[in-house]
Amino acid sequence: MSVRASGPMSPPPQSPQPPYFGTRVVDLSTGIAGGYCTKLLADAGCDVVKVEPPGGDALRRWSASGSVGSDGDPDGALFRFLHTSKRSVVADPFTIEGRDVVLDLVRGAAVVVESWAPGIAEANGLGIDALRTVAPGVTLVSLSDFGRGGPWSNRPATEFTLQGWSGSMSARGTMERPPLQAGGRTGEWITGATAALAALTFLQQSVVAGRGDHLDVSALEAVMLTHTTYASLNGWLDGRRGVPGMRTIELPSIEPAKDGWVGFCTVAGQQFLDFCVLVEQFEWMESADWTSQVGRQERRAEFRAAVAAWTSARTVEEILTLGAELRIPVAPIGRGATIPFLDHFAETQTYVANPRGGFLQPTVPYRLHASTTRPFGPAPTLGEHTGAIEPAVGTVAPGRAAWAGASADAAKPLAGLRIADFTAWWAGPFAAHWCALMGADVIHVESAQRPDGMRTASARPPGSEQWYEWGSVFHGANSNKRGITLDLTRDEGRALAKRLVAECDVVVENFSPRVMEQFGLGWDELAQVNPSLVMVRMPAFGLSGPWRDRVGFAQTMEQVSGMAWMTGFTDAPIIPRGPCDPLAGMHAMIGLMTALEHRRRTGAGQLVEVAMVKAALNIAAEVVLEQQAYGVALERDGNRGPVSAPQGVYRCLDDVDGLADPDRGERWLCVAVATDDQWAALRTALGEPAWAAAPALATAAGRRAAHDAIDAELASWAASKRVDDAVATLWDAGVPASPVFAGRRNDTLPQPVARGFFEVTQHPVVGDVNQWGMPVKPLTRAGWEWVQSPAPTLGQHNDEVLRDVLGLTADEIAALWESEIVGDSWLPVRRATREEQP
Repeated sequence: MSVRASGPMSPPPQSPQPPYFGTRVVDLSTGIAGGYCTKLLADAGCDVVKVEPPGGDALRRWSASGSVGSDGDPDGALFRFLHTSKRSVVADPFTIEGRDVVLDLVRGAAVVVESWAPGIAEANGLGIDALRTVAPGVTLVSLSDFGRGGPWSNRPATEFTLQGWSGSMSARGTMERPPLQAGGRTGEWITGATAALAALTFLQQSVVAGRGDHLDVSALEAVMLTHTTYASLNGWLDGRRGVPGMRTIELPSIEPAKDGWVGFCTVAGQQFLDFCVLVEQFEWMESADWTSQVGRQERRAEFRAAVAAWTSARTVEEILTLGAELRIPVAPIGRGATIPFLDHFAETQTYVANPRGGFLQPTVPYRLHASTTRPFGPAPTLGEHTGAIEPAVGTVAPGRAAWAGASADAAKPLAGLRIADFTAWWAGPFAAHWCALMGADVIHVESAQRPDGMRTASARPPGSEQWYEWGSVFHGANSNKRGITLDLTRDEGRALAKRLVAECDVVVENFSPRVMEQFGLGWDELAQVNPSLVMVRMPAFGLSGPWRDRVGFAQTMEQVSGMAWMTGFTDAPIIPRGPCDPLAGMHAMIGLMTALEHRRRTGAGQLVEVAMVKAALNIAAEVVLEQQAYGVALERDGNRGPVSAPQGVYRCLDDVDGLADPDRGERWLCVAVATDDQWAALRTALGEPAWAAAPALATAAGRRAAHDAIDAELASWAASKRVDDAVATLWDAGVPASPVFAGRRNDTLPQPVARGFFEVTQHPVVGDVNQWGMPVKPLTRAGWEWVQSPAPTLGQHNDEVLRDVLGLTADEIAALWESEIVGDSWLPVRRATREEQP
């Protein structure tokens, strides 16, 4: 057995200090994205100093319900949640004196975070070159709507119009109603999580190299990656990029109960068959009209009526109990008043009191079993620490690299890190994919008897040749990985898995807790195999509590967390459809980076527990915060939201040219006016119509009160325009706008294409694949490329890994093939084919 980490091998008791204790972060950002980024850094132990202008971050005065101050605190509950454990300094960085204050704070800092428009930092002497004059090893993290470079870098946008550009709105809802946003501003939170993960990832190399990076985070790319499920990649593989698309909802999904709403998820075929048993529709089990999602969509009204008849006769609790017995992913539809008090969250203490306000807020979305996250401290008052910040002690605490193969000269920050990837579907593979794209050697473990379930979501029909190699999400989340198969139901397969773990730095898995434990591959067993191991476990609901063994997918998390409650028209919630899998993966990797920093400082590995639901609860925190702090129940409102007014989608001429996708003749325009200046710009773009000159409309409150009337006028204006012409007119005037772009064509968007977000690779079965990268571009690394290899075919690297990593002989490898411990085709399919031959 080899051990790949440096330092002591026996794990110490839990460290009293969080892994990044003493690491200085200077926060120049505003809003949710920057606030959540630096919150995650503070939770990991960083010393975050927030620099605010004299009036303070505008988020201090924000409440989605307009309730700031009603609880006796001048700062909003969301601000107090996002800025726990930070310090506040008042300085105007756009003055000479303020810039000098910032540069003094940057001395010795590891990270600077800013969210200004591209070019502003450089114009004011705070770009990466200026920062390096006082802190040569500093990393600058820049957040913006479209990222730096590319034709749209400084175009106006809001969360709403970014959703329109991304393609996510084109598939959400039903064809009877307009395209629909995902509520709760999830894109802003996701952008913040991306930024935090990028900062911690590149810090792993900066401690070895002694230099930092400029990390450019694009909100558009973050929304695309997390809200569209690689839609264009699916269009690339199934050859249907020009075929009219559909807005749909999953069937089944959210249904009415006697006392509320309940959500289902039937990703696997067996889950739908079990669902048929649950709702007592046994005849559905025998017909492809019902067992396929396509068939159910064609008979949607009939299907939903039958399901609702069954669910409406039962309480939510009755349905949850029955569904859990059949192992169907099922959840209550969480809302602000109920989420913290669900039995699982109460028992596992998932919510704690905010230290400045007492309202409940979600805990840190991961748990380190041998070190600690930072206890929440109160959010600072404005300028509370002005003039009182001591000099930073240095960029990072001393210590060796976290893994033996770390290199200062490597092209990517995680080069030399080896990961055993025991994951399936999307959340777990996405987590390991981050590391693979950042240079780690990720070995994805499947079995020929039961491959990764995401392979079954294929662009080819089951039974066709190698149909399981055509899954778009599998391709999207597994590039740069090596793939092997091991039959873990047999002793020989489990023994090989342990030998693999002995040669790895990290294990990642996302099954329900009982699966790895039944294989004898739980933490206790693997820690004996490799005492310096970091093991990341990603169960749906955690390793303890009443829901420990329940099955859960992304849809389940969106249902229970409040995301679904905030998405949909007023008559019914729907799931946002997509974000929770990559969100869970991002937060899992933030947990991994903190554990690697612990190992760098101490030499010890540990277990990292990342309940998938906790990431969702943090992203959807506002619905609970408003209820807790102000007693206000936030509600969904179609395409309207608490920030912009007017905000909506408006139908344009049904033509086939321009930027919009030729779908069913529909062309939709997204408009969101977030400021008074943007309203003035909209009036100009519309030609100063008389109706828009009403004095009451000059204020946000007045526009919100007149939203229906404004919508009618905008709908009338848009109806005579081609959507690309309308977008150009509004953009040129400075108004945030977009088409409802088709997701399966979002790899043609000029901005991400110009930034190198998409890269074509050659796959041995499907040919060219237009792979996706990540929403962060390291501007200080010339020639950066995301993808070096496509997703592996089933068992593609069996011989390579068995020989080169595990040291097996040719005869030993041949015996494994003969006994079907390893394989390179789906064995049940292959056996059935052999049986059918004469």
